[in-house]
Amino acid sequence: MSLRYALIALLTGRPMTGYDISKSFSRSVAHVWHAPDSQIYPELNRMERDGLLASVEVPWGKRATKKEYHVTDAGLADFRAWMESPLVPQRPRDPAYLKAAYFEFADPAAVREQLREQQEYWEEHLAMLERTRATLVDRSHPTLAARIAELTERDAELAVRFKIYAYDGLIARARTELAWIEDGLALVEELHGS
Repeated sequence: MSLRYALIALLTGRPMTGYDISKSFSRSVAHVWHAPDSQIYPELNRMERDGLLASVEVPWGKRATKKEYHVTDAGLADFRAWMESPLVPQRPRDPAYLKAAYFEFADPAAVREQLREQQEYWEEHLAMLERTRATLVDRSHPTLAARIAELTERDAELAVRFKIYAYDGLIARARTELAWIEDGLALVEELHGS
């Protein structure tokens, strides 16, 4: 259900076509809620059917049209209600931690390789998060810029600061993952040597 609210959040900045939504989603919302296009497009159709979004046909190319979506009053009300409802914490389901708990069944070389792959992923992810955070701070992020262009300075400040707060949490999580992986590599060395 959170995909629905991620899409509404994205569309609060400006009306967009499905293609624009997909591009913007991958540059922003996907950092906190991953969804492939195969989930996004059907959800947009469901949301329109449910009255949360409305669309208009806009020209595309010389003869074609495509839908441009915008949030309806009902969609905004539903989004606000979701934002104000308590979040029920969910227990994690992370295969990296499941595997780590049973590394004794794996060859030490395989464990090292898995940890290094995880390390590479988290290093790249951290760098991307830090770059994105910088564009939030200087307000150059395209999705944010579109969102705050129509806001008062106070509302723009709220939008910027809360987005930075979210990225600070994501960055802290990535750094924690990297520290945990370093501990795992050190443990393999301690238990198995080179």
